Amino acid sequence: MAENQMRLQKFMAACSVASRRKCEELIEAGAVKVNGRTAALGDKVSPHDKVTVRGRRVVMKRDRLVYVALNKPRGFITTMQDEQGRKCVRDLIDGVEERVFPVGRLDRESEGLLILTNDGELANRITHPAHHVAKTYRVTVGPDVPEEKLDFLRTGVELDGRMTAPAEVTVLTREPSRTVLQIVIREGRNRQIRRMCEALGLEVRRLKRTAVGPVRLGMLHPGSWRYLTAEETDRLRAAAGLERKDAR
Repeated sequence: MAENQMRLQKFMAACSVASRRKCEELIEAGAVKVNGRTAALGDKVSPHDKVTVRGRRVVMKRDRLVYVALNKPRGFITTMQDEQGRKCVRDLIDGVEERVFPVGRLDRESEGLLILTNDGELANRITHPAHHVAKTYRVTVGPDVPEEKLDFLRTGVELDGRMTAPAEVTVLTREPSRTVLQIVIREGRNRQIRRMCEALGLEVRRLKRTAVGPVRLGMLHPGSWRYLTAEETDRLRAAAGLERKDAR
């Protein structure tokens, strides 16, 4: 690779466009141009190249890396803008001056911990299943869950023709009308936990993410956000296999 060049999706993530995986999707969709030419996966660029996404130029910023924890309520979609005018998580982080983006997704009816950052490298590590960063959920299903279905959740459920990775499943409470589970997964397929439960005939009544790696939701109120502490940031980067970086 020529000096000062990097893969296009890595450059875009470093410019805080989105996570590296989302940047790859934008490139494949033909939304990215380099020096006026529609880009392709595998292209390499330098900071001197003109890169645009849907006509808007992106440039390498010198913003300090920031890491935000948001307690996403139900009814909000995990995006920074929505052409249909729906409520999105960008509406909840007033006061964050840097341009950040969500790490992974919570669907509209799910709630709980969402990490937002301008650290594209970390976002890619957390969302990529190869790095095995744990995501912990509190899942309310109804009414009761037979033990054999819990075993299926633990060992794997077939989705889209392939099995999910083993999950950690703990019964927190059992009541006549509902069962509350804690489920820990280390991959992030679209709506994975809901689809796993649906495949087993389990009705998901509430789904809340309570932790991403070592970062816990704690007592953060729905719709509120906070910056991660330096210790949390270091531990999160370590869980993703990255070294410490200067952060807010």
